[in-house]
Parts: sequence; C-alpha cells; structure tokens
Amino acid sequence: MATVYLTRRERFNAAHKLWVKDWSAKKNFKIFGKCANKNFHGHNYELFVTVKGTPDPLTGFVMDAKVLSNLIKKEVTNHLDHSNLNKDVKFISKKTQPTTENLVILIWKQLTPHIKGCQLHSVKLYETENIFAEYFGE
Repeated sequence: MATVYLTRRERFNAAHKLWVKDWSAKKNFKIFGKCANKNFHGHNYELFVTVKGTPDPLTGFVMDAKVLSNLIKKEVTNHLDHSNLNKDVKFISKKTQPTTENLVILIWKQLTPHIKGCQLHSVKLYETENIFAEYFGE
C-alpha cells in the first residue's frame, strides 16, 4: 500500500512578545531583539498541517481536505487568529514563550486527538517568509 501525504494550509494573524521576566531589559533585547517590544508585535502566520495514510479505495482521500480544514480552524486557528499569544489562548500556558518552535508543538497537541483514519505527520508554521518551524510529534 502506498503512503500519501496530504497538506492543508491555513493562515492566522497574531501578536506576541518574547520576554524572560527574570532577565534585565538589556538582556531580553539582546536575545529577542524586536520580539521583546513592550507593546508586542504581530505576524501573519502560515500553518501547514500534513497527514499521511493510504488513500481510501472509494473516495481516493487520505482525509477529506475540507474536514481537515474545518478541524484546523476549530481546534487551532479560531483560537489563535487576531489574538495575543501571550494572553488570550487557553492552550498556551502563560509560562510558555510563544515562539514558533513552541507553537508547532502546541498545535500538534491540539490536533492529534482529532485526526481519524490517518496519522498526523507534521505541523509546519511560518512566522515570516524566512523563519519557520516544523514538528513531527517526536
């Protein structure tokens, strides 16, 4: 049986600030740069969720892409879009830095219990056109 990978892209906009309260402002700005802005800053994120499996012999789908899209919106982007990642999102702990690296892990945890008939393969999140993180559930 052939394994096929299906990817769905969704987008959301959100603000965040990277800051370690036990550090001085100087150290925070040295480590996090503009991401330490006291008034937060925003990104236009692009999220890519990939599932894998064998296409259904009748539908030809690994997973219905509309179902995957609705799942991503319900479990992830509806919570993240136009939010402050440091303050507004219940599945992001106030103690967790809302970095792209941490977000892909948290998004994985939000989605994995809801994927049926195939497997979640990866979550890739672009913060900018030059920066992204990808997680494979390891």
